Amino acid sequence: MSDSNSSKSSSHDKSTPEDELAGTEQPFVQHLVELRDRLVKAVAAIAVMAVVLSIYPGPSELYDLLAAPLVANLPAGTTLIATSVISPFMVPLKIMLMAAFLLALPIVLYQIWAFVAPGLYSHEKRLVLPLVISSTLLFFLGVAFCYFFVFGRVFKFIQSFAPKSITAAPDIEAYLSFVLTMFLAFGMAFEVPIVVVVLARMGIFSIEKLKSFRSYFVVLAFIVAAIVTPPDVVSQLALAIPMCLLYEVGIWAAQIFIKTTQAPSED
Repeated sequence: MSDSNSSKSSSHDKSTPEDELAGTEQPFVQHLVELRDRLVKAVAAIAVMAVVLSIYPGPSELYDLLAAPLVANLPAGTTLIATSVISPFMVPLKIMLMAAFLLALPIVLYQIWAFVAPGLYSHEKRLVLPLVISSTLLFFLGVAFCYFFVFGRVFKFIQSFAPKSITAAPDIEAYLSFVLTMFLAFGMAFEVPIVVVVLARMGIFSIEKLKSFRSYFVVLAFIVAAIVTPPDVVSQLALAIPMCLLYEVGIWAAQIFIKTTQAPSED
């Protein structure tokens, strides 16, 4: 009789959500092999994109595209300069590799997702996959906002303060470093909704706490903008204001996200 009850209890335990992954374990070596295969596919995707970009439009054209917002605001006939012998070769090559990585990023993220997904419960998959997709889109949105909206206004503002006795001729390596810093700053700033959602979903902060933190976040946003952007009002406002708006978006998204990604035991 006790054996029968034990059998029923065991059968009941196996049907619980905690046993959803039962039987999916793999040897450690097999995990390493799968990780290697995923990394090879990710690197191959980046390499393919790099080859495509090297053929069309080409490294030089990519740099011209990246430099267009600055060149458009330089005095007529002024161009960027190279202070290093190998800069005209290395800088366009770095830009091509950066562009290849960005274009291949969806494939890279898919490989990461395909590697970790088998070890996740169904409610965890509902949590992770939307975050991966939305964080990627928000990062691209931040980079695009920086390139198409911020750069033109920042360079125009800076050039308006340049004395007429000075001819601006920026170095291409310095410009690349500036662009990468700005892209990273705006890309990460646009991840604010993801951070808010994760903090709320993990229970670190409640929705009410996040709402009450609004005024402090506004101050924090302007401090961050003052640190990571050039010392001009235009770029600081262009970073701080979207961060404040995205914080509100994060609070709104967190309320929806918490309801749709709860584990069965939390319902």
